[in-house]
Amino acid sequence: MTVAHLERLRDYQRRFAETLGEVSPELPIPTCGEWTARDLALHLADIYTWAAHRAGGARVRLEPGQDLVAHYRTAAAVLLTTLSELDPNQACWTLLDDDRPADEPRIGTRAFWHRRQALETMVHLWDLRTAAGLATAFTPAEWWDCADEVVTVMQPRQVRLARIAPPSTRVVVVPSDAEGLVLDGAPPSAPVVRVSGTAEDLALLLWGRRSAELLAVDGDRAALADALRGAVP
Repeated sequence: MTVAHLERLRDYQRRFAETLGEVSPELPIPTCGEWTARDLALHLADIYTWAAHRAGGARVRLEPGQDLVAHYRTAAAVLLTTLSELDPNQACWTLLDDDRPADEPRIGTRAFWHRRQALETMVHLWDLRTAAGLATAFTPAEWWDCADEVVTVMQPRQVRLARIAPPSTRVVVVPSDAEGLVLDGAPPSAPVVRVSGTAEDLALLLWGRRSAELLAVDGDRAALADALRGAVP
């Protein structure tokens, strides 16, 4: 999957840059609060250079210029080049390690950043193109990978770092074409809320981009909303 995620990252970055060049930098991005396309692009550029350094690359600081697309492409190249040149199996700091003592071995490897940055770019590509009224073309497998990361990495990390409380409800998300996922932390005896839909709908729900009102929910909708609140930082 490492090569696959790097190729996906390359493709998503290309599509993001092309879309960025087609829209106004001041285009509002409703799924990102008060951000504009400029804010979204600068966010991704900052994340790219930060992640490249976390993976073991040099610390690179880029100052935005007048050409927003060029700035984004430069940061994207820093990340892609760094991840392509480094051994993906080498241990490094990841989001799996941020509460571990510095003298203990790292859990994650550089391959973690291949997936994390591909999915970060995928979600924000969706944000940008949706705000512009443009279609997106992601497969169910891509969307389910995106959903899986929330359930296996993002939400457990939020609980582990005490940023959110463990859910009091056992949330099960079930796509029409894959095995279901269970949100972390609820006790075995907790009531169950089952959410069904397409892989895209469920991934966007977990990422806070889609309302559960549009999905089939078997169980307490208020408890579902509480369980999902803050699952992604």
